[in-house]
Amino acid sequence: MPASDSEDGPISPQSRKIIHIDMDAFYASVEQRDNPDLRGKPVAVGGSRERGVVAAASYEARKFGVRSAMPSITAKRQCPDLIFVKPRFEVYKEISQQIRAIFAEHTPIIEPLSLDEAYLDVTKNLQDIPLARDIALKIRAKIKQQTGLNASAGISYNKFLAKLASDYRKPNGQYVISPEMGPAFVENLAVGKFHGIGPATATKFNALGIRTGLDIRNQTQAFLEAHFGKSGTYYYWIARGIDERPVRANRIRKSVGAENTFFEDLTELNTMVEALQPLIDKVWRHCEATGNRGRTVTLKVKFFDFEIMSRSRSTETLIGNRDDLGLAAVQLLKTAMPLPKPVRLLGVSLSSLQRTDEEAEQLGLPI
Repeated sequence: MPASDSEDGPISPQSRKIIHIDMDAFYASVEQRDNPDLRGKPVAVGGSRERGVVAAASYEARKFGVRSAMPSITAKRQCPDLIFVKPRFEVYKEISQQIRAIFAEHTPIIEPLSLDEAYLDVTKNLQDIPLARDIALKIRAKIKQQTGLNASAGISYNKFLAKLASDYRKPNGQYVISPEMGPAFVENLAVGKFHGIGPATATKFNALGIRTGLDIRNQTQAFLEAHFGKSGTYYYWIARGIDERPVRANRIRKSVGAENTFFEDLTELNTMVEALQPLIDKVWRHCEATGNRGRTVTLKVKFFDFEIMSRSRSTETLIGNRDDLGLAAVQLLKTAMPLPKPVRLLGVSLSSLQRTDEEAEQLGLPI
């Protein structure tokens, strides 16, 4: 993959300066900021109903094992004193715009991943600050000053390592992974800690006897591609600390999805419909948070023998609410019944995404 270019010619991938900013427990922290009665208490943003799901958890709640995307009933079981708060996405969007304005004081090359995290390429920055760590410190201090919220930062020479680094000193910290540190940092990392490797893929790696970055590095590219398809190429390079993906300003995702691998295979329609609900919730939360809407709903089914089946349905107009998304996903499942084999995994995705006009105007994007 080619390196990014600048006015002075090509920039070496090892010379890039990339910052990953990640707000700490963003939704929950906003609620605790705005309601003093919630401070210091375990808080979950999301629905408390039986089929509700946790959108975000405060650090007090995380001590009890409460995590985002966890069913609310499970979260309440793990933390009986958990306080549920309804999400206020308009408030989160407004604060996110404040934060992005701070980013823009340093670089125009900003790639938002969600309301609460973004990549910044500060190789050539607007304030001519030589050290990326100093830029990160200034950004985090100004975020705290203007919003009262804490942000963590990771600084490195590529996106993969910057993302890893931002998790290293959470909450309210930052960490630098230099080019000299990169390969060694990755080789000691458990595969489950790799950004982009979920639980199901980590389990597949472990079944092959691959448990660390060094284990991945010891495999050939052909071996990884044979077992993981196109992703195998990505794993081959990041295991060596190499990731040449550029920071892409104003990137809009083409699709958003959620999936879950079950401890026990599913065979009954009602059980599968219930299992789809938190996935539908998660996809729609992304739509609400980003202002994106889509036209194509896809259902993914992975059977116990790892065979995959997918079904899609497109609508003439953008899907405008969670109920319509849920209805489409469940209908796709019903039309596929009876399924030939027990189900190991279910997934829901929404594609052909585009921003609503209002959101595009807020972000200063072309409509």
